[in-house]
Amino acid sequence: MRALVKTVSGPGLTPTTWPDPTPGPHEVIVKVAATSLCGTDAHIYRWDEWAQRRVQPPRIIGHEVCGHVVEVGREVSLVKVGDYVAAESHVTCGACFQCRTGQAHVCKQYKILGIDRDGSYAEYVALPESVLWKTAPEIPPEFACVQEPLGNAVDAALAEDLTGHTVLVTGCGPTGLFAAAVARTAGAATIIASDVSDYRLGLAKQIGVDHVINAKTESPEQVAAAILDVTGGEGVDAALEMSGDPTALHQAFRAAKNGGRVTLFGIPTGQVCFDLPNEIIFKGIRVYGVTGRRLFGTWYRLAGLFKAGLNIKPVITHSFPMAEFATGFDLIRAGQCGKVVLIP
Repeated sequence: MRALVKTVSGPGLTPTTWPDPTPGPHEVIVKVAATSLCGTDAHIYRWDEWAQRRVQPPRIIGHEVCGHVVEVGREVSLVKVGDYVAAESHVTCGACFQCRTGQAHVCKQYKILGIDRDGSYAEYVALPESVLWKTAPEIPPEFACVQEPLGNAVDAALAEDLTGHTVLVTGCGPTGLFAAAVARTAGAATIIASDVSDYRLGLAKQIGVDHVINAKTESPEQVAAAILDVTGGEGVDAALEMSGDPTALHQAFRAAKNGGRVTLFGIPTGQVCFDLPNEIIFKGIRVYGVTGRRLFGTWYRLAGLFKAGLNIKPVITHSFPMAEFATGFDLIRAGQCGKVVLIP
């Protein structure tokens, strides 16, 4: 099969032919219909310090995928040949404390598709049946393949009810945009979004954000004043920090009203210091750290959101043949895209 492989320790990926996968007893082979680029994949593509520590070449990368089952292992019982599926990227152990107490999303021994085992930047991928999610046939591949990152946004946004609430989203990368779309569908009254890119703020407006703020052209004081103006001096009920930028992190806590909540999804590149008494403790802020998706509760909730009219179309900005993968990564580096989809 054709595949994109991290063949050596260094930047880039190698388009090459690779042995077709074969299924283990509890695995299936999925013919990839679409796979999308993720920030994690961009780290591996650039071969930054994190990627050098985490990934052992050779490895087919990619973990956001949908396709059709073409072969099943002898013990498979949950799906059959022809089923249209997406995949949860975390393959959990099922035996640790977290897995056995309903917290498999923070399994201590999970393996990640495209990092610890070969992934989806290929014509075919082998997947455990336990991570498969049967997908409604009317959902097109470019939407079906992003259910995994969209689940991150669902978990981040809906850690608490948002109906009738004011929401701030700091960081309008794809997951931040997804989070804003989820908040809109879930009944948020007012959504404010901040970013340093006018391009991405334009996408935020397309998915229904009420107020956008450019944090590059506005000072932190001006951003804070704008949020207070929109919220009648109260601050927001919920701040969803999706960027990992230290300035945005502080902005999220300062923007939350007393007794509000802050969800943290963006990953800082280093340690970040906080004024704990004034930013968190004395304000009575509830803080949620979000990693991955709750398995599989978030997936069921996402299916319901699609039925309720969740609109993510503006976020899927580019689609390329897999051979043009470098163009997609260039767009990510330039910040001139939402979600980029590759088609084998």
